[in-house]
Amino acid sequence: MKTTVIVAAAIVVGNPPRVLAAQRSYPPELAGLWELPGGKVHDGERDLDALVRECREELGVDVRPMSRLGDDVAISEHSMLRVWWAELVAGQPVALEHSELRWLTRDEIDAVPWLPSDAPVVAALHGSWAATAG
Repeated sequence: MKTTVIVAAAIVVGNPPRVLAAQRSYPPELAGLWELPGGKVHDGERDLDALVRECREELGVDVRPMSRLGDDVAISEHSMLRVWWAELVAGQPVALEHSELRWLTRDEIDAVPWLPSDAPVVAALHGSWAATAG
């Protein structure tokens, strides 16, 4: 069976930096948990093209993917998560498919309940911010 790739964006703005988190509204077993915005890569679509498309569809914004954040994360036997740092290029994020959006600082990142699949990404985010801290 083919592996489904899920892409997500760690959109960062400001100084001190803040990352955009999105609260799931569905399915019921995941509603209320938080994730980085993104979604499935379609057949024949490149990962970064999917990331840009998903941010337009979910948030109404244009982003520019930058470097990878962490390693591939197995979500299930047949799906994996890939995350990129992304720069906000145009627009202000709107929760078109989520219950709520929040800009979280480094100190606030653990204040929301993340999807279990995002835990390694949140750890990589902590590590990345720690590596760049003065």
